Amino acid sequence: MKKRWLAGLLVVILIVLGVVGYQNRQVTKADMSITAVGSTALQPLVEAAGEDYSGTQLGSFINVQGGGSGTGLSQVQEGAVEIGNSDVYAEEQKGINAAKLVDHKVAVVGITPIVNKENGIKNLTTKQLIAIFTGKVTNWRQVGGHNQKIVIINRAQGSGTRATFEKWALNGHQSEPAQEQDSSGMVRQIVGTTPGAISYVGFSYVNKTVQAVNINNVAPTDKNVETNKWPVWSYEHMYTQKNANQLTRRFIKYVQSSKIQHTLVRQLGYISMDQMDVTRTVQGHVRKVEGSHE
Repeated sequence: MKKRWLAGLLVVILIVLGVVGYQNRQVTKADMSITAVGSTALQPLVEAAGEDYSGTQLGSFINVQGGGSGTGLSQVQEGAVEIGNSDVYAEEQKGINAAKLVDHKVAVVGITPIVNKENGIKNLTTKQLIAIFTGKVTNWRQVGGHNQKIVIINRAQGSGTRATFEKWALNGHQSEPAQEQDSSGMVRQIVGTTPGAISYVGFSYVNKTVQAVNINNVAPTDKNVETNKWPVWSYEHMYTQKNANQLTRRFIKYVQSSKIQHTLVRQLGYISMDQMDVTRTVQGHVRKVEGSHE
């Protein structure tokens, strides 16, 4: 009887240990993989930093997807992903309770209008830009370019890049209905191959296939963003829930580290946080940074 009792007790112990071990394996596996979704303007930086981080922390995996700032904020709020990448403050996005999220600013991105290189345009005034995107100007010759119909390419509703462009380049005017794309990369490709096209992307997406456009004779450069001379810029945010797991916290800290800020951030066309001579609140108030190098 005693032997049978001991054998039964041993079976129970083994079952309990097996269940605990399985649960621990599940937790460990979950803690080694996180997903970041949202802004396509921020996506290249998070992807590069994720690959770099995984190379130093063997076994960890950072899954990065686009979809736009609205998608990122919505999914992190719902707990579907660990990180929501956004070009705008959570307070600016409808349906998002910013009080339940934690904001981690990791970089600044300048956003510029881009046009097809055959349009004959390198500079536009704010007034001309607004007239184009609201449909009042429909041919490039009306603003000093070639005789070519204007083709507007927009980012999708919910895009942080679009929200930033409309707020700061169009002075709050909304673009007229036009073709919409979910990614900055696709926008650049379409503009580069479509006669008459115009759109907008983060500085990091500008290459020789498209023409970046000055606004009011001010060039879209990092230096001009740093002093707010070029006002079309936004912070790049990585939002998390308040109870973020250890890997999420460590990865964001890694992106904010001087190593990444002084290498990947600048190499990929972003502006590191310590380069900025000004700060800007969600309400749009600009203040000079004490001890800035301006």
